[in-house]
Amino acid sequence: MSEIAKMSTKLVQFKSEFFKALANPLRIRILDELRQGEMTVTQIKVNLGVEAANASQQLSILRSKNIVIGRKQGSNIYYSCADPAIFKLLDTAKEIFNNHLVGVKDMLEML
Repeated sequence: MSEIAKMSTKLVQFKSEFFKALANPLRIRILDELRQGEMTVTQIKVNLGVEAANASQQLSILRSKNIVIGRKQGSNIYYSCADPAIFKLLDTAKEIFNNHLVGVKDMLEML
């Protein structure tokens, strides 16, 4: 296998793992919360109405894929999005979803 093919395979694998990390509604909700800035698990828990353990587990997955980063201050860890381009990706996904809904709506109206 050529070096280019190996790099292409690694890129595809990276993309696959990246999207798997986003393939959870709570993780997406957490990222949407982090648009406001750094937050602790407690803040995320309160804002989303979820258990702290669940929020921590999902943050751990996002952190393992370098989607979020943590900054320790005292006894708290403040989480933030590692790359603001992720918000653009989520906005693009929302746009695609909305376009899909418009298409479905148009099709239903024709029936």
